[in-house]
Amino acid sequence: MDFPTHFESIIQRIELIDPVKYSSTRNYLNGAVTYLSPYISRGVISTKDVLKHLVNKGHTWNEMEKLIQELAWRDYWQQVWIAKGEVINNDLRKRQEQVESHDVSEKIINAQTGIQAIDEGIDTLYNTGYMHNHMRMYVGALACNVAKNHWKTPAQWMYYHLLDGDWASNALSWQWIAGSNSNKKYFANQENINKFTGSKQLNTYLDQTYDALPSMPVPNLLKDTKVLKLETSFPATGPLSINDKLPTLIYNYYNLDPNWHSSKEANRVFLVEPSVFRNYPIGKKAMDFAMKLAHQIKGMQVFVGEFEDLKSLGAVNLIYKEHPLNKYSGKEEPRDWICSVTGYYPSFFKFWKQCQKELKSTLFG
Repeated sequence: MDFPTHFESIIQRIELIDPVKYSSTRNYLNGAVTYLSPYISRGVISTKDVLKHLVNKGHTWNEMEKLIQELAWRDYWQQVWIAKGEVINNDLRKRQEQVESHDVSEKIINAQTGIQAIDEGIDTLYNTGYMHNHMRMYVGALACNVAKNHWKTPAQWMYYHLLDGDWASNALSWQWIAGSNSNKKYFANQENINKFTGSKQLNTYLDQTYDALPSMPVPNLLKDTKVLKLETSFPATGPLSINDKLPTLIYNYYNLDPNWHSSKEANRVFLVEPSVFRNYPIGKKAMDFAMKLAHQIKGMQVFVGEFEDLKSLGAVNLIYKEHPLNKYSGKEEPRDWICSVTGYYPSFFKFWKQCQKELKSTLFG
């Protein structure tokens, strides 16, 4: 499993999407998923770009609805972040129940949970920076609802390793699993894991009925926890050259769009702010991936420093795309959302109802 950074290769990956197979197989580990999430999260392409491709290929609404819905989840989580800000870093709707630790079970970190498919999924995350969405749910359920870890630290651990790390999607999905952003906790038993991963393991501590799982004590194997030290290693950079007669386009970890003002003569700066990565640290694989994407953009310079430091170097007429983490001044431009629905909705399906109505009307009259 690899994630190329040449834009032509990314477009080719979009061309390979089969929304019908995606709809029927997406929950299986070997299903026809798109592998586009790292590019969407890094802002190389947008959810709207993928939608346009599906429409241009002539797919019907029924063929592509499930994939569009999953793309809309990403925009929904971002809209919650915009509306709630740093509140998403805490239990959003209600307090997570039955928490026994605010760290992470050591066996989860070491990929030694005793659940074969989950251990392989964690190893894959470490080796590739990717984890299938259904596997993320299994790991979340194990950490929050079986090991009874509070969701926040495991969410930070996963975000640290993911190439497609999106803090809104990550944090709020973990809260959905943990029951602090949903009506109930999410559980998966061994039968379910075997079905969707292709494993055949039996007689584990998850080989239980769904009635038994919520009241099950923490398995001895998962009781020991580990305090994590997550730190970002910053890239080495040379001196920045700013032409103060040109506008400055600010790229960052959430905007590495190679087509953004591609014909415009401008200073192009990938701004890596230490203050952001202290609060939302990422691992070496994730930073290296972002750097490779940044260097695909002609004329890109990398600056490790704060926004005010960049301004002090003579950058003027600053242009950037909107994002909840941006504390910039200058001209803010909107992102390409999949639909125009904005604001906070307490559930995705209330958001989706409005989005679906707009898209069906716009795309199919």
